[in-house]
Amino acid sequence: MPVAVPTILCNRLRLVSMTPAFLDASLKDQRSEATQMLGVAVAPEWFDEQWLMRLRLNDLQREPSLQPWLLRAVVHNQSNTLIGHIGFHTAPDPAYLSELAPGGIEIGYTIFTAYRGQGYATEACRCLMDWAHTEHAINRFILSIAPDNTPSLRIAHRLGFIRIGEHVDPDDGIEYVFAHILGEIAGKDDGRRTTDDERQA
Repeated sequence: MPVAVPTILCNRLRLVSMTPAFLDASLKDQRSEATQMLGVAVAPEWFDEQWLMRLRLNDLQREPSLQPWLLRAVVHNQSNTLIGHIGFHTAPDPAYLSELAPGGIEIGYTIFTAYRGQGYATEACRCLMDWAHTEHAINRFILSIAPDNTPSLRIAHRLGFIRIGEHVDPDDGIEYVFAHILGEIAGKDDGRRTTDDERQA
């Protein structure tokens, strides 16, 4: 049975859960069907993310209750367009974070090329963290960022993340690990543009 997941409302954006049916249609390159299911225009870059679609579809088929935590479409309100995606890698407190960040949860995001440099990644991350903190009392968040990904390093700094270590990702190599422990979200989004949106592994 599909899991009903409320949309997270931000300022200029909304974060819409990607259902197994949407992921399956996207994997099959059924673009009209996928667009109809999501109810928004879908940037073509989304259909290049085959590995991610397959990974998250497998996760949801194995454990449907993960859906609120996993992939969400980053939808631009004014144009009603999917401009990227964001989500947590797991449910809270996964075993792989037990030493570096017990009780934490890791965020991953991508803003597609045409929409970068306008503060959307920062807004989406703040919005997702605020939801997890408010609705589920999560207060420790993790980002893993490649050392040469300067835009995402700047986003981490802007959001109040502090570097706590590093690890070697089997696909991406060395990544710095950043943590942010919340009392409340630092620097609530005011809708102003920034210039550092980038892909986050």
